[in-house]
Amino acid sequence: MNKIVKRVLIGIGIFVGIVAIVVGVFLYKFSSETSKMTPVETGKISEHGYAIKDEFVNMYLIKDSLGYIAIDAGKDLKIIETELQKLNIKPEEVIAVFLTHTDMDHVAGIPLFTNAKLYMARNEEKMLNGEKQKMPGYNNSISRKDYILLDDQQIVQIGKHKINCILTEGHTSGSMCYQVNEKNLFTGDILSLHNGKLGHSVKFFDLDHDMTTKSISKITNIPNVEYILTSHWGISKDYKYAVKDWKE
Repeated sequence: MNKIVKRVLIGIGIFVGIVAIVVGVFLYKFSSETSKMTPVETGKISEHGYAIKDEFVNMYLIKDSLGYIAIDAGKDLKIIETELQKLNIKPEEVIAVFLTHTDMDHVAGIPLFTNAKLYMARNEEKMLNGEKQKMPGYNNSISRKDYILLDDQQIVQIGKHKINCILTEGHTSGSMCYQVNEKNLFTGDILSLHNGKLGHSVKFFDLDHDMTTKSISKITNIPNVEYILTSHWGISKDYKYAVKDWKE
């Protein structure tokens, strides 16, 4: 074996080793952070609301006479399908899906909801087309291209439910909170809850952690909100208590 071949093989070995170390560190950190999360169990959470637990993440459903509105679409399609069966809800009854963002643990169930219109923030397209990336060479992706883009403070009416769309950039370029019927605030991944109070997002998962922190401040003084419903940290039923001590 000549020297050139040896050098090439050594170079390949070093590269593979570096990649293995990087992947190992990422997987360790991913597992460590997700193991701390506290999603609520699948079940009814209000007169018209349901939570679905999918490993370390929640998606939510809001019942309407026309069907169900989904906030996000979970991490694992099969788990979502099983949890829906527990609630006696058919996927085809979901008429709208509002994505808080397009990370993989929020979009897996989209193919189940064949009758649903799909909504997300206009800025979130940057995560899909590669303009913004959390990791070099990796774009977020979703299974549909017929999505409807939303602007900050846009109001969408679905059946009897009014949905105020609040752009809260940082976790992704187009992370968006949804204030439903004034009192319910769905926050996606922009914050955590600890002992009923707001906490920071997980920096490891953020596109821009400083921007995420500023976005949390943006949703701490919204009139009429009573409930905060997060994707990974459960639910607060006392908005005023949750936000009162928040500081950037």
